[in-house]
This record gives sequence, structure tokens and C-alpha cells, in this order.
Amino acid sequence: MESVVALFREPSQAKVVLEALKSRGFARDHLGFALTDSVAEDDLAQSTGVSPEAGAPAGSSSVIKGAIGGVLASLVLTVPIWLLILAFPVTRIYQEGGLLGIMYGAIGGLFLGGMFGSLAGSDHGDYVKLLRRMGVPPVQAERFNEGIGQGHVIVIARDDSGARVDEALSLMRQHGAVRLDDAVGGGRMQSERVGQSGH
Repeated sequence: MESVVALFREPSQAKVVLEALKSRGFARDHLGFALTDSVAEDDLAQSTGVSPEAGAPAGSSSVIKGAIGGVLASLVLTVPIWLLILAFPVTRIYQEGGLLGIMYGAIGGLFLGGMFGSLAGSDHGDYVKLLRRMGVPPVQAERFNEGIGQGHVIVIARDDSGARVDEALSLMRQHGAVRLDDAVGGGRMQSERVGQSGH
């Protein structure tokens, strides 16, 4: 199965191209889209009848990033106070309590950061993994993901035989597919045509 992936600035452009693809005979289950705005995603799904693509779960990386961020935030908040306690001779009797504050702050930051990291990573998932499974080369997959993060919409058309991918690519370009370098900088293609091998 070959896939065509293109980036659009607005959900309204994605709606027009999805309708054009359906009118040319592309089945709804061979079409998809992805964007980060959940309200616009619901509206687009309801108006076109095309299901949004679900990104792969973000996994442990978002939990680890959140936990590290939580620990760093707690240290930034507690270590300066402990240093102030050490700076004044009168308050040195509280230095052990300051160390306990740092320790409990770091533990709390670890758990809260990990929890918020897991929640943040579960919203839309990882579209890089989704695109890689479709055969999009890693560099382009990262750049498409950046485009989604900047508010663009990805539209995906699949063809079992690969005979109609040029038609889908042409339709997407006619309806305003954004060049990757215009959307995220430094790219080379307006859209990608990829097969299972990534070529």
C-alpha cells in the first residue's frame, strides 16, 4: 500500500481536499487526517466522514521528560532557600529541615512531573511513529510532526495498488498543500509519496 501525505495550513483546506479525494473515488477508510486542535478535529471528522488518525502513544519518553522537569523545578525552588538558611548563622539550626525539604520536594516533583508527563503525552500521541509505520522517511516524519505542532493539518491518502497515488498527490497540490520548508523550515517537498519501503 502506498500513501500520500501532505500538510495544509487550515482545517478548511483539509476539508476541501478530503471531499475532492472522496469525489474522485477514494474510499473514506483510505483517507485520514491529523491535527492538534481537538475541536477542529471533531468538526472535520463530522463534516467529511473521514476518521482522524490517532498518533502512536507517546510512551515512556514523555513520562521521563515530565519527571526530570518536575525534579529540576523542585530543586530550583528549594535549593536557594536552603542556601539562604546556611548563609545566616542564626538559621543554621534549620539546615537539616532544609535538606529534608529539598528531598521531599524532589520526590514530589518526580511523581507530579511524571504524572503530568504521562497525561501530556496521551493527548495526541506521537505522529512520527504513525508516519514511520506508513513508510515516511524519519526526517520527513519529524518535520510533518513539527508542522502538526505548529497548527497545520496533515492529510493522508492511501492506495492499495499504488496506481492512484499520483492523482492524490496532484489533488493535494492543487488544493494548497504547504511546502515543508514554508511550514517548518529547510524542507524540500510539498508532500510525500511513500510506499512500504519508504521510497
